[in-house]
Amino acid sequence: MKFTLSWLKDHLETEAGTEALAEALTDLGLEVEGIEDPAAALGPFRICRVIEAVQHPNADRLRVCRVETYPEGPGGRTEEVQVVCGAPNARTGLVGVFAPPGTHVPGTGVDLKPGNIRGVDSNGMLCSERELMLSDNHDGIIELPADAPLGVRYIDWKGVNDPVVEIKVTPNRPDALGIHGIARDLAARGLGKLKPVTVTPVEGKFPTPIAVHIDAGLKAKGCPHFAGRLIRGVTNGPSPDWMQARLKAIGLRPISALVDITNYFTFGLNRPLHVFDAAKVRGDLHIRPAREGETLLALDGKTYTLTPGQMVIADDHGPESLAGIMGGETSGCTPETTDVFLESAWWDPITIAATGRALKINSDARYRFERGVDPAFTLPGLELATQMVLDLCGGEAGTVVQDGAPIDPTRSYRLDPARVVSLVGMEIPEASQRATLEALGFVLDGNDVTPPSWRPDILGDADLVEEVARIASLTKLQGAPMARTQPGVPRPILTPLQVRERTARRTIAALGYNECVTYSFIDARAAALFGGGTDAVRVENPISSEMTHLRPDLLPGLLAAAARNQARGFMDLALFEIGPAFHGGEPGEQHLQAAGLLVGAAAGRDPHGSRRMIDVFDAKADAEAVLAALGAPARVQISRKVAQWWHPGRSGVIGLGPNAMATFGEVHPRVLQAMEVKGPAVAFTVLVANIPAPKVKTPTRPALAISDLQAVERDFAFVVDARVEALTAVNAAQGADKALIESVRVFDQFAGEKAEAQMGSGKKSIALTVRLQPQDKTLTEAEIEAVSAKIIEKVTKATGGSLRA
Repeated sequence: MKFTLSWLKDHLETEAGTEALAEALTDLGLEVEGIEDPAAALGPFRICRVIEAVQHPNADRLRVCRVETYPEGPGGRTEEVQVVCGAPNARTGLVGVFAPPGTHVPGTGVDLKPGNIRGVDSNGMLCSERELMLSDNHDGIIELPADAPLGVRYIDWKGVNDPVVEIKVTPNRPDALGIHGIARDLAARGLGKLKPVTVTPVEGKFPTPIAVHIDAGLKAKGCPHFAGRLIRGVTNGPSPDWMQARLKAIGLRPISALVDITNYFTFGLNRPLHVFDAAKVRGDLHIRPAREGETLLALDGKTYTLTPGQMVIADDHGPESLAGIMGGETSGCTPETTDVFLESAWWDPITIAATGRALKINSDARYRFERGVDPAFTLPGLELATQMVLDLCGGEAGTVVQDGAPIDPTRSYRLDPARVVSLVGMEIPEASQRATLEALGFVLDGNDVTPPSWRPDILGDADLVEEVARIASLTKLQGAPMARTQPGVPRPILTPLQVRERTARRTIAALGYNECVTYSFIDARAAALFGGGTDAVRVENPISSEMTHLRPDLLPGLLAAAARNQARGFMDLALFEIGPAFHGGEPGEQHLQAAGLLVGAAAGRDPHGSRRMIDVFDAKADAEAVLAALGAPARVQISRKVAQWWHPGRSGVIGLGPNAMATFGEVHPRVLQAMEVKGPAVAFTVLVANIPAPKVKTPTRPALAISDLQAVERDFAFVVDARVEALTAVNAAQGADKALIESVRVFDQFAGEKAEAQMGSGKKSIALTVRLQPQDKTLTEAEIEAVSAKIIEKVTKATGGSLRA
């Protein structure tokens, strides 16, 4: 939305400058996107006089002019400048416009410099209107009256020093699509006084012969009110210079007085109008739905094929205008037009928007009607436009003909002054609140507030609060500490689960993973790979075919991210995500997961070692690190009962009895192939909520438990069946003495043909290191031997093996 400062001052009595108005508009919610100030571009161009113009000695079409200039403005010192000019009207005594060296000429894009033209020095330029971008006239330089004040800026003398302001209007503020509505906001802020729009009905001198009829099916919604009148005997010449200047300034092309008047009302008062050449209208005007196959040659020169349901204004021969969007070429006004039918109507925003979108037509009328035009201003707008047509084009007006009636948008809401102060956070006196609403056109009856007809966006008590706050200016808000309800240390704000989520995120990031944030919706195929994809978690209205189901796990999103990275040449990846996964479609049927994915090599190549690919133990170590950071017990069980998307022989579940806390391992090759990920790929998922809460809940860390006594390590090697898992031996050894045994780890495994040659077919050797940490006294040799014997007993019993000789 663009407007000029002078146009705004037609509606607002103010002494505020452009910058002050722009700052206020942005603060009011009408964000200023730019200000075009002609003085910035055309300020250096001043009125001058040609003292003498003589023929150029070396060019037939050039003249050498001595020009009297006033570089400091009128009344200042004069300076005589020599200028070489090729304009045919350059002559002695001419009063024109001079640009000194250093001036940027907008019409040519050239920065003037002193030059030499055919052997004669030239210091400046005598300008045409096209070079100042004021018109297309380039037949000669500008000629001014002999009494034009020398030294005055040309834009001041010409009256084109009118800044243009462009604002961004949000969809909920259709009233700001008219300059009068913008002025109303500024007046309510206190930057001036709103000039009222006085409507004086124009007396009809004769009955309008063209009747109007709204189709019964459209009168309830599509077009509740349509009015118009005939004006005969008009002269449709060019519009006045002042009107053309304003329309040009906001980017509109002046066409003729009749058309320019409708554009003037569209932008000035947010009242789109249309004029028909009455001589081209056959019979009455009918507002009806378009019929199948009907076409309309519109004013933009394009022919549109209409479909049923799109509203048209038609005469006895067919459509003459696309209702509320664009007129037709057939009944358009021309310089020969003498009788016009001036139309003013109210159109349903939804219908206009749907038609405009279907036909891909963007017009100023559509832009306003689909946001909401004041329904109460239909007839007043017609009267005002009639008077302007009579003033500028002559003629006489007929009586007003109409069908339907203005819709009644009356509604009221309760104003609670105390609630306003509470929500806004500023002390706004009740009197100021009431004065603000009244200045915006609201009608107050006690605490009942009725919005004006031009504000369709006011739909509740909260909107009244917003209006008061908007005019009061939220920039005046001052920060204040929240009142404490009780003394002492405040209670924690984050829940235990939120604390765990934050801890898990920091821990996994510290392990070298990059965080991903993926959608909670995935496609059915990917969901089925991870135990989901059922109707219970299907999205009723998905935004795309790849987001049809709630994700049952975080791994599909991470694998998809890995595939996209690999497609771009990034093969070694460490990705993680923390977020909800869904095991049902009802509220609460979700759980928080922390998942990590490793793909490719564990580390890049270096001078000291070869490239090692990631394996299941990388994922196990990272899962255990996350569990430890979240406070999981140190001693846990590892189960092989994993879900179908894990490799059955290279994965495990970490838990306490039936309570699964995490899963780690290789992702199943079938899943990797389906997700187009080049392996190997290992991952882990931690069920954050399944980790037992600490028994002692204190805000501080527990005391560090460490022993000063010497620890003892003993190594054991067992011959077991080749199918026995090392974990079985580790768990058995760990259970030999839970108080004394600090850790058990596998440090060697001897298997294969050589092992079977020594120990028998189907056998292997597992070597364990057991660390004993006494807490109250140093262990004796006998105590160590006793524990060692118990370890051997437990492991041989659990594995069916024997101590290796």
